[in-house]
Amino acid sequence: MEQREIICTTCPMGCHVTVTMEDGKILSVKGNTCARGDVYARQEVTDPRRVITTTIGLTDGGVLPVKSDNAVSRNRIPEFMQKIHDTTIMPPVQIGDVLIADIDGEGNNIVATQNARA
Repeated sequence: MEQREIICTTCPMGCHVTVTMEDGKILSVKGNTCARGDVYARQEVTDPRRVITTTIGLTDGGVLPVKSDNAVSRNRIPEFMQKIHDTTIMPPVQIGDVLIADIDGEGNNIVATQNARA
C-alpha cells in the first residue's frame, strides 16, 4: 500500500490531502475539506495537469507571452514546449488569439496573453 501526501491548490485553504493507493488504484482520499479537493487529489496522483505559461517567438524578433487555455498533462509539457519553441508568429495578435490549436490532441490550445502590433 502506498500513501501520497499532496497539498490541494483548488482553493485558498491549501488542505493537506492523503491519497492511499494499492496497485495503482485509489483506495481513499482524506484530509480535504471540500469535494473539489477529492477530485483534485485523484487527478494529481493519476494524471497531473498544469497550465503552460511561456513565450512564443514573433517574426519581428520579439516574443509574446502565451498560455494553454486549459491544463495539459504534466508529463507531456516538454513536448509541448518544443512545439511552442519551434513556432514563430506573425503580428498582429490580439489577446486570446489561438496561436497553436489543439496542441495535445485533447482540444487544448496555446493562446496569446498580450497584444502584438504589426
